[in-house]
Amino acid sequence: MAIPTITREYHLPNPGGLKSLVLEENPVRMPKSSEVLVKVHAVSLQFRDLLINRGLYPMALKENVVVCSDMAGEILGIGDDVKGWNVGDRICSNFAIEHLSGNISTKTFHSALGGPIDGVLTEYKLVPTHSLVRIPAHLSYEEASTLPCAALTAYSALFGPVPVKGGDTVLIQGTGGVSIFALQFAVACGATVIVTSSSDVKLQVASQLGAKHLINYMTTPDWEQEVLRLTDGRGVDHIIEVGGAGTLAKSVTAVAYGGWISVIGVVAGPGDVSSVPLGIMSKTAHLRGIVVGSVAQFENMNRLIEAQSLKPVVDRVFPFDEAVAAYEYLDSQKHVGKVVIKVSKN
Repeated sequence: MAIPTITREYHLPNPGGLKSLVLEENPVRMPKSSEVLVKVHAVSLQFRDLLINRGLYPMALKENVVVCSDMAGEILGIGDDVKGWNVGDRICSNFAIEHLSGNISTKTFHSALGGPIDGVLTEYKLVPTHSLVRIPAHLSYEEASTLPCAALTAYSALFGPVPVKGGDTVLIQGTGGVSIFALQFAVACGATVIVTSSSDVKLQVASQLGAKHLINYMTTPDWEQEVLRLTDGRGVDHIIEVGGAGTLAKSVTAVAYGGWISVIGVVAGPGDVSSVPLGIMSKTAHLRGIVVGSVAQFENMNRLIEAQSLKPVVDRVFPFDEAVAAYEYLDSQKHVGKVVIKVSKN
């Protein structure tokens, strides 16, 4: 295939709503010595993308940024010094292109796609080779596009300083992208999983994926007490905390002594967290913030995905020209798993 000279891409000139996206045409330059040119096949959406479009994202944002962070595609062209990668290779790029291994830093934090730097909702994208990860062979481009943020965040939460293991009990809040991946990873490792949701229909999907205990927090608002009942008062070893301040105090009640609460979202809004410090201290529990993960973690995660033949849960796929509709569907919270935009037609 000839190297393209023009790419269509979605920019955000004025954050202020889900309809703020503007489709532009811009030139494509040749890759630098250590870059590859990628034909983007699919892009998955995150809650972060909704915040960015609405102007609510608290971190740095590039002016007129190309949106979105998670893509899967194939290499069309390579720079002169590129080794180990070939035209036609199927790849993802890491969420933060400079986060190669270890803890996140100021430098790597500001290399996150679709925020401080241009993102991936474009037909063609130049990326440095050090940020690339190969796609598991059994996944489609649409499925693979869900890995860089949602899957890797779940993996980082469960396989941190004290990794999840068989026999552990894991509490997962919700049935969005990160939560569903966490459910799949925990089940693959032999853990017992408890899932909370406001929807019985979504809970049944979680059950089909291996969740043992289901709690509807609308009908059981004191869900933390139900977690304690289900665990004979012990609590859970790991919690995937997506609510933030609105649910954190309940999570502290539900966690086991010495357990881990991984904070990966703030979707529940504000709440009273005054009891959290004493609760964490008295339970000798661990409260850990998660910002996706590194290239090294991405590679380790893909080995697990391949070994277990795990398949991401893709709720719905939208065409590239209907990107705004994809954002609106994500915002409706009707989905289970991931919402994807198919960029390439072939």
